[in-house]
Amino acid sequence: MPAVSTDDWRNGGFGLYVHWPFCQAKCPYCDFNSHVSREIDQTAWIRAYLSELERSAQETPGRVLNAIFFGGGTPSLMEPETVAAVIEAARRHWPFANDIEITLEANPGSVEAGRFAGYRDAGVNRISMGVQALNDTDLRRLGRIHTVAEARAAFDIARNCFDRVSFDLIYARQDQTLADWRAELHEALSMAVDHLSLYQLTIEQGTAFGDRYNAGKLRGLPDDDRAADMYFATQEICDAAGLPAYEVSNHARPGAESRHNLIYWHYGDYVGVGPGAHGRITLQGQKLATESLRNPSAWLQAAAAGSGETVRDRLTPQDQANEYLMMGLRLTEGLDMGRFAALSGHPLPSERMDYLTDLGMISLQDQRLVVTPDGRPVLNAIIRELLAE
Repeated sequence: MPAVSTDDWRNGGFGLYVHWPFCQAKCPYCDFNSHVSREIDQTAWIRAYLSELERSAQETPGRVLNAIFFGGGTPSLMEPETVAAVIEAARRHWPFANDIEITLEANPGSVEAGRFAGYRDAGVNRISMGVQALNDTDLRRLGRIHTVAEARAAFDIARNCFDRVSFDLIYARQDQTLADWRAELHEALSMAVDHLSLYQLTIEQGTAFGDRYNAGKLRGLPDDDRAADMYFATQEICDAAGLPAYEVSNHARPGAESRHNLIYWHYGDYVGVGPGAHGRITLQGQKLATESLRNPSAWLQAAAAGSGETVRDRLTPQDQANEYLMMGLRLTEGLDMGRFAALSGHPLPSERMDYLTDLGMISLQDQRLVVTPDGRPVLNAIIRELLAE
């Protein structure tokens, strides 16, 4: 088995992901580990988070922390004191990068000015807001509990508290036309600060939308051609507005890319804390995939008792190369062919590269493998072709 550099993770940096599993309501399209709970003992959650951070820090001493991301669930349901306790513990355990990015996801229905000021004072310096649609009919269809007016008000609060604000929209929604989406995207860009995440609606099995779709009751979804038209319109409009895509679904002004997500896409290391959180950690030269218990109550008890982690798998060099390829090809900048070969012990198969190049799906630029604009809508098929046995 070929040796892999013990420092490979440094190509992507080091981050911390903190999962808050609670929401006010479960959205019908969501397959994340999120739960509705009437009563939450935030003090108990602080204790559990701090215990997990201490355990993780003992394994990774001295690493410079580049980013912290509070995801969920709805992290804007966390008390600012809970967020502050986690950030302060992370600061004790790891040296912070001078430009550390600390992001908190927020839903417009759980935002008020005092809470956002509290997050800012705790150390959060970037907000990612789940707006999802800019018309009330579609917000109701998506199961969102906020209105467009509330979303705009929350966005204004965020913009007044934070220099860096991103928000999400979902397109290819029920009965949405290309003209509808173009108009909505122009409206979003008139609000945008420096970053937008624009996702095509996908129907996931095990969700309420998945059940409705299987029963033939989720009507009005666009066909593949109309969805592709929306995708290409998204690229055109965002490029013209100065927020080009740097990843399949993410657009930013140059320099405003999400540093935490770039750790994933550059295949760095990250600690995952919280119910169902995943991590990738290199210890003694071995890359490990970690996963925590999904059930919030079970995780809370296990973390308080010493470890909420339930999975720790050793990744082979080929596993690492494959994960790097799947992550790196999502980026507009592509992936480093030399790094892939160092991880896997061999280069990508030239015949498959030639085949995809001839189709206009990929290109090689200064030893970086890049998916072309025509290839991006079929990225998953390109990855399958390159990783086929």
